[in-house]
Amino acid sequence: MSMQIESAGQPSAPRNVKPRKPTKKTYLILALVWAVLVGSGAWGAKLYIDHLKRQLKEELAVQTNEQLTAVQEQYQKQIAELKDNMTGEMAKLQTKVDAVNELLAFTKDSASSKTDNSNQLYTQLAEVKKKLEDLKKQLDALQ
Repeated sequence: MSMQIESAGQPSAPRNVKPRKPTKKTYLILALVWAVLVGSGAWGAKLYIDHLKRQLKEELAVQTNEQLTAVQEQYQKQIAELKDNMTGEMAKLQTKVDAVNELLAFTKDSASSKTDNSNQLYTQLAEVKKKLEDLKKQLDALQ
């Protein structure tokens, strides 16, 4: 009781089929596929490098802006300090000029013909005024 099972729609394949030899057409197709793969890999690498360049430029721009802002703030702070110092120095110098003017007026009123202290006071006053003008010029230059 042995029964053979045959497939209804498919003929049986012969077992002695020899593999075909690759033809020139097969090599050409393989070469084209290889070229497409290499080309797409190169194109993908270029896209990735462009993306990295763009990202690096953006990061550098952010860092540069932060550094410039920090430098600008520091510069503004230094200028404010110098301006305050110059204003204080000018106030002190103005006080000295006023004191010298009062002393000069007193000396001029009480000077006798024997002493010539008023010339010394005028010289000192001229020097103090010159220093005051220099300080004003420096303050104007800072602004």
